[in-house]
Amino acid sequence: MRQMLINGKFTNGNAKEEIEVQNPATEEIIDSVPRGTVEDIEAAVQAAQSAFDPWRKLGSNERASLLHEVANKVHEHREKIVHLLTLEEGKPLSENEEEVEWVINTFHYYAELGRHHRGSVLASGESSQFNFIIKEPYGVVGCIVPWNYPLLLLAWKVAPALAAGNTIVIKPSEMTPLTALYLAEHCFDGLPAGVINVVTGYGLETGEPLVKHPDVPVIAFTGSLATGQRIASLAAPMMKKLHLELGGKDATVIAEDADPEIAAKAVAYAALINAGQVCTSTERVYLPKNRAAKFTEAIVEQVKSLRLGSGLESTTDMGPMIGDTFRTKFEKQIADARASGAKILTGGGRPKHLEKGFFHEPTVLTGVDHTMVIMREETFGPAVPIMEYTSFDEAIQLTNDCQYGLGAVLISNDTKKIKQFFDDVKAGTIWINDPLTDNYAGPFGGMKYSGGARELGEEGLEEFRETKHVHWDFNMEDKGYWFPYGR
Repeated sequence: MRQMLINGKFTNGNAKEEIEVQNPATEEIIDSVPRGTVEDIEAAVQAAQSAFDPWRKLGSNERASLLHEVANKVHEHREKIVHLLTLEEGKPLSENEEEVEWVINTFHYYAELGRHHRGSVLASGESSQFNFIIKEPYGVVGCIVPWNYPLLLLAWKVAPALAAGNTIVIKPSEMTPLTALYLAEHCFDGLPAGVINVVTGYGLETGEPLVKHPDVPVIAFTGSLATGQRIASLAAPMMKKLHLELGGKDATVIAEDADPEIAAKAVAYAALINAGQVCTSTERVYLPKNRAAKFTEAIVEQVKSLRLGSGLESTTDMGPMIGDTFRTKFEKQIADARASGAKILTGGGRPKHLEKGFFHEPTVLTGVDHTMVIMREETFGPAVPIMEYTSFDEAIQLTNDCQYGLGAVLISNDTKKIKQFFDDVKAGTIWINDPLTDNYAGPFGGMKYSGGARELGEEGLEEFRETKHVHWDFNMEDKGYWFPYGR
């Protein structure tokens, strides 16, 4: 059993039970972790709070060096991390290699950005005054990390939070805690005790106590809308800073000028990477009616060519879903769509050649519309629902007809359509011809019910700093506008 990290020591804490971690490709138990308690959260928060003052006062050069050291250690251990990530989460090796590369570079990026500037100087109103702005850390940040990208989404929170001078308590998903604990043991070991703590457990037993703790002023969370709303309701009375990324229902619009083969490959990648278990997965595809048959044929052929299997096999294109509960929920959306008139062109069931594991065939559907659950609610599974449009204005209207606004994709080289798309679509990221690609310097986050948080870029650092204005008058003298009036 792997142990939690609290105040620089690995421990079972107050846990009386353990949580088994399952390989979603084989259904085998690969390890276990402590079932943490509210007392463990209390100990972790106390440790982070004690470490905060020395950490925030550490020189920026030293703090940057420590974050670079984290990145270098992840690089040294990358092969073992990629292997463990594939075992506990299921993505193909190539996707996990990319995830680990992102972790490395995210820590390097914020190591430098964190010492770039701490505020700004304002033009003072009077010659005797000096006005400046200081950006300060909040204190202890609670990071609640999902299972689909357990290290990348950890790094996107932890690296900027540390660079800003905060300390951390991480609550990883109970389904994918092993890689977070591996980083704690092998990559975070150079940080001062208490700066990073990792408590494993279930949401109600460790996540909620972390959210409700009075000494945790910031909660950074990626996950479902329902959980985000629960967090917001718990945090509101304490006026906590919330950093919420709450999923999406992203659309891909294919314009008339698109090449069918290129468009099909873009759609398959955007919809089916990590078996569609990505907050920015394409979950709605809109095709021009006059070319729909050609585009649909190309998408079906591309999806049919994908190879399912264990992520450890180099030939695998798509691995399993994370668990049977998630697969069953996905199957209900497919069944609902079929019952409402949708037609399945390929896929639609569990692969017969894979007896073990939580696999599901990538599934292309046509005849869908916005009355169906599969076009309204987050799917988080390997589906490609296709709907036709008659004009580009309608395509934009359909794209915006959604409570989420995380991202949107356009496949086109028509400059007028491209400008109209990024001007009119309400989403935090607009991808043109290159879906689901991020930039370390480019902010990532959503609009509407996807939440307003931003990760990456300078905006990602600002999420973990609060602003203080200092108004300094050099002259300690009676001011003419003080009492008594009428002097």
